[in-house]
Amino acid sequence: MKPKSKILIIAGSDSSGGAGIQADIKTVTALGSYAMTAITAVTIQNTTGVDSIISIEPKEISNQIEFTSKDIKPDAVKIGMLHSTKVIKSVIHSLDIIKVKKIILDPVMIAKGGAKLIDDKAVELLKDKLIKKVSLITPNIPEAEILTKTKIKTKEDMIFAASLLIELGAENVFIKGGHLDSKVVQDIFVNKKEIFIIKNKRIATSNTHGTGCTLSSAISTFFACGKTLKRSCELATKYVNNSIRSNLNYGKGHGPINHLSSIIIDKKFR
Repeated sequence: MKPKSKILIIAGSDSSGGAGIQADIKTVTALGSYAMTAITAVTIQNTTGVDSIISIEPKEISNQIEFTSKDIKPDAVKIGMLHSTKVIKSVIHSLDIIKVKKIILDPVMIAKGGAKLIDDKAVELLKDKLIKKVSLITPNIPEAEILTKTKIKTKEDMIFAASLLIELGAENVFIKGGHLDSKVVQDIFVNKKEIFIIKNKRIATSNTHGTGCTLSSAISTFFACGKTLKRSCELATKYVNNSIRSNLNYGKGHGPINHLSSIIIDKKFR
């Protein structure tokens, strides 16, 4: 098969392979598109937590974005870990240059093990400047709480937080409900015209490392291939849930999901 679209991923690297750039590349590839990357940081981590973070110079992040896009024009951009104001400013500058319309922002702030991945000034800049430039922002509940300075305990709180993000300039918001204590997980897509809720039974597993990265990359891929944003969120959620159900059980902490869940291997390659 030939790739259906081209996705530029701007995010951090995860040495364990479960999240970050590694999860993004696997997701985009598994869903039939072509992945390019601009690495913002190198993290030393495994399923038990983050050991250290090595920042990439903002100028070199911009060079990756612009030089890559000059040769292969992306159909969509997925943005993940942006850990400082300098990095965010460089990414905004480069987005203005490459002029891609379809942009998905996953505001990565806290690793699965609890490590903080962004500073406070960067959060404020993301809210003030970057959020207005993207097609969709995909926070989980802790990230939505940080962005809106509200507490989220219910579905109604999620909708309220989404409305606050729209007031800040977000065009579309998709808040993931996995952090609420409930048997049914509700993910909520919100814009000025509609509120759309996706419901799924909770899957009992601790192996969910990289689900946020995977979801936003899957949304980017479906969106780049011509699906509506709402439909892209639906299909991406289905892909992530199928990947969680595999329950790989790798590592001693929060293990990765199975990004190959969408692939059927042709007999001649077995």
